[in-house]
Amino acid sequence: MARARGARAQMALAFESVYGTPPSAGAFWKMPFASSGLGSEQPLLESELLGFGRDPLPPLQDAISADGDIVVPIDARYLGIWLKALFGEPTTTGASAPYSHEFQSANWAIPSFAVETGMPEVPHYAMCPGCKANSINWTMQRSGLVTATVNVIAQGEDTAGSSVAGTLEQMALQRFSSFNGSIKRGGSQLANVVSGQITYGNNLERVETIREDGKIDGLEEAMAMLSGEITVRFADHTLLDAAVNGTPAEFAFGYQIDADTTFTLTAHAVYLPKPKQTIEGPGGVEATFAWQAAQTAGGGRMATATLVNDVANYDNPNNA
Repeated sequence: MARARGARAQMALAFESVYGTPPSAGAFWKMPFASSGLGSEQPLLESELLGFGRDPLPPLQDAISADGDIVVPIDARYLGIWLKALFGEPTTTGASAPYSHEFQSANWAIPSFAVETGMPEVPHYAMCPGCKANSINWTMQRSGLVTATVNVIAQGEDTAGSSVAGTLEQMALQRFSSFNGSIKRGGSQLANVVSGQITYGNNLERVETIREDGKIDGLEEAMAMLSGEITVRFADHTLLDAAVNGTPAEFAFGYQIDADTTFTLTAHAVYLPKPKQTIEGPGGVEATFAWQAAQTAGGGRMATATLVNDVANYDNPNNA
């Protein structure tokens, strides 16, 4: 009997035209991923009834939930699929490569998509329709692999013994590295940065209506949020003064391989708290700022994500 192995697992993703209805075969991308916790679960409710002795009565099934975290590489091409899932349709410019895809926060609706996770040895294929990206977070540092964790909420899960995704569209993977990264404040490189952490969220709310298939009716977007932390070696008062004065500034978190291959998340108005200054030994003193982003004065958008690559568009492959 064959046993499932992660090395042979595959993930397919396609955007939906109708919420909860997976596209037809051939409309899916083959997605690179490091790990996936996306799937459905149904807990049991312990019986509370008395009068039948010390041994409990059989438990009952509770509501089904389908969600999970997917760890993905931050790369030059596939990242655009996740950015579309998080921000909505981009504005793409360029008659030929390189193309610039601009994703903006504050969209009122984000697209749904279907994800199929397959383990061919068993075989077991789990299709999660009606997915939406709830959040993304990643850490910037001097070394190490550059990955992001995307939290996904699905309408439900359907399993089968064979794939329904068909032939998968595959792009060449071109990953960003830690040494490609930069953090800028007001257009200038921010000095003395040890690490940075970024989280963008859609704060999705499940529409949990009563229906016989146990699935949810949909997902609604609440207030978007963009926050994180910056840890710096304490060498000057630049950030500390901004925190004390409550002065917002534009921060840009980016990666660049060359001029035609870049990713930048720009938070247009970042507010810094005043951190406590602690000395923990004879070594260097660090300060951590737990920042928050907001819309700019006059109601301008909170964030812009720009991906420059050689991908013409991020429609489904059979609609390209």
